Amino acid sequence: MRATREAFGEHLPVMGEKHDNIVALDADLGKATKIASFGQAHPDRFFQMGIAEANMIGVASGLSEYDYKVFLASFGSFLTGRYDMIRCSLAYPNRPVVLVGTHVGMAIGKDGVTQMGLEDVSIMRALPNMVVLNPASYSEAIKVIEYLCDTELDSPHYLRLGRQPVEDIEMPFEFGKGQIVKDNENEYVDCTIISTGCILGDVMSAAEMVESYSSRIVRVINMPTLKPIDEELIIHAAEWSRMLVTVEDHTIVGGLGSAVADVLSEHDNMPSLHKIGLNDIFPESAPPNDLYDKYGLSVEAIARQVSDGLLDR
Repeated sequence: MRATREAFGEHLPVMGEKHDNIVALDADLGKATKIASFGQAHPDRFFQMGIAEANMIGVASGLSEYDYKVFLASFGSFLTGRYDMIRCSLAYPNRPVVLVGTHVGMAIGKDGVTQMGLEDVSIMRALPNMVVLNPASYSEAIKVIEYLCDTELDSPHYLRLGRQPVEDIEMPFEFGKGQIVKDNENEYVDCTIISTGCILGDVMSAAEMVESYSSRIVRVINMPTLKPIDEELIIHAAEWSRMLVTVEDHTIVGGLGSAVADVLSEHDNMPSLHKIGLNDIFPESAPPNDLYDKYGLSVEAIARQVSDGLLDR
């Protein structure tokens, strides 16, 4: 069990050995976001900007003009809260900067809504030129970081990372593609669940729970690239499922569920879609497990909603 933010902290310094044009910017949260480890390994390429995310974004844009590959990090809620700077300094001029937003979803618990990244995907998906990546496990986050460092990026990228330790599900990563992580011998299934980010382990457990208490067959897809999204896999899943469900530790307004709905709306005879996530509401401050249970994102709550949806079919 390891957090995706730990993959960032441990592997970015390694990639810094390989690529001497990587630089990192911190907004006084380096220990929490784990970007401070890059500064320890490469102090000449690490810049502490203080509690000034807007300034950090402007500096990142300027550095990228000189062929530096810039990574900047803060909590997802603080970073995407500087929307106007991201829009005007990175998205509009199309600068290849990597914005790393950590502490996303409800896992931050008692620290509350002000520090939870709950609308960050919606905000970043709306920006032209912006790519959105949301790895589900430690090992997948390693692969995403390698992709970002080894690839000559031609646009800004938002990398969404979690605080909580999660099951390290081993899977391949290919940019712009989703992966079927739970399948079976039946090509046609009762339900396909499409998941993104750190909640994947719970989704897998929920799928197994549904199958154990019924004769239903459930497929699970992991979607680490949210923009551009894997339209081909979504349509394939839709054609071979009675029902589709999306699960995200994020608002359902503008997130994964909305992205999948956009794809389905362009095609005829698609199955019903049920979105599981925060339904246009701010959660309370409480222990994470209590929050996930109350707002329908615990293993049991996901399984219950999937089962109820299948009963209605």
